[in-house]
Amino acid sequence: MIDIDGSLGEGGGQILRTSIALAAVLGRDVRIRKIRMGRPEPGLKAQHLAGVRAAALMCDAKVEGVEVGSGELVFRPGRLRGGSFRFDVGTAGSIGLVLQTLMPLSAFLPESLDLEVTGGTDVKWSPPVDYLRMVTLPVLRSMKYDAEVELRRRGHYPRGGGLAKFTSNPLACLAPINGRVPGAVGVVNGVSHAVDLPRHVAERQAESARRVLAAKGLPVGQIILDDSNGSLSPGSGIVLSIRTANGAVIGADCLGERGKPAERIGEEAALRLVEEVEWKGFLDSHMGDMVIPFMALAKGVSEVTVSRLTHHCLTNARIAEQVVGVKFDVKGELGKPGLLRTNGLGLEAVRAPSSSSARLLFHP
Repeated sequence: MIDIDGSLGEGGGQILRTSIALAAVLGRDVRIRKIRMGRPEPGLKAQHLAGVRAAALMCDAKVEGVEVGSGELVFRPGRLRGGSFRFDVGTAGSIGLVLQTLMPLSAFLPESLDLEVTGGTDVKWSPPVDYLRMVTLPVLRSMKYDAEVELRRRGHYPRGGGLAKFTSNPLACLAPINGRVPGAVGVVNGVSHAVDLPRHVAERQAESARRVLAAKGLPVGQIILDDSNGSLSPGSGIVLSIRTANGAVIGADCLGERGKPAERIGEEAALRLVEEVEWKGFLDSHMGDMVIPFMALAKGVSEVTVSRLTHHCLTNARIAEQVVGVKFDVKGELGKPGLLRTNGLGLEAVRAPSSSSARLLFHP
């Protein structure tokens, strides 16, 4: 049994998500104590429960402590399995955070995964589904990760009700990720949405972002306007991404708030993207922590620069070291550009003759 201190580093839910994902892949029992002790309301929330329960179904795990407010959880994984699943967070809890738990796991399932998750698609302090589509998955595809995410209905705080479809296919192994210099930037693309709000809200967000980006010398391509209806709660936001000559994909976003002008939303997203680009990392600050579990499991040496080292990134690296057993070499200071390097476990998921089971092969 691996004991994880949930108050480590930034003490947030990322410790739980990474621990569960890696434990499920490797078949290792974990106990996570002091869950989210670094947050104003410690313990498990609905979105954390949804991620744990979903992961448990995909590896026939036995779980103790799965209830709202729980500060300790035991996760004993069994055999991996894919198939079709439907999950409802039950609140506006983040779909993006639920998928963060499941995405490393999905790479090593013995069969394809077809998943629908209902909840919040655009939620504070979590990756919007558009960021996963436009940044996370393109980055992971460079590691041979084979998955897609489709946004079917948006969901905002407080009622949620958004719907995303996630599909993935088995792979032989994850390739390492390597990139130090992003290279010349291309054009910025994005999605500006305003759900159950006047269309001009999405237009103003996009136009404001365009003005800022042009003033900073970044060419703008297409910013898609989404003014769909049917959400249980109105809301808006914008996600921007840019690709570079050396294959980097860098993103930034900003979520709308009541009383905050649409122009401010677009401006803040654009300035965040400009800052990420100016730091000259191969990965933006958010992908810097999201890529850690994949680096730990990949076959070969990964070495990548990040625009800014965050508490999430450093904490995630420590958790991966503890659960997987690899060593992360992290160079740089908190809040500044940094370098991540590790020799991944070299895990291969091999499809067994029966689609209900799989072998896991380790290559030190």
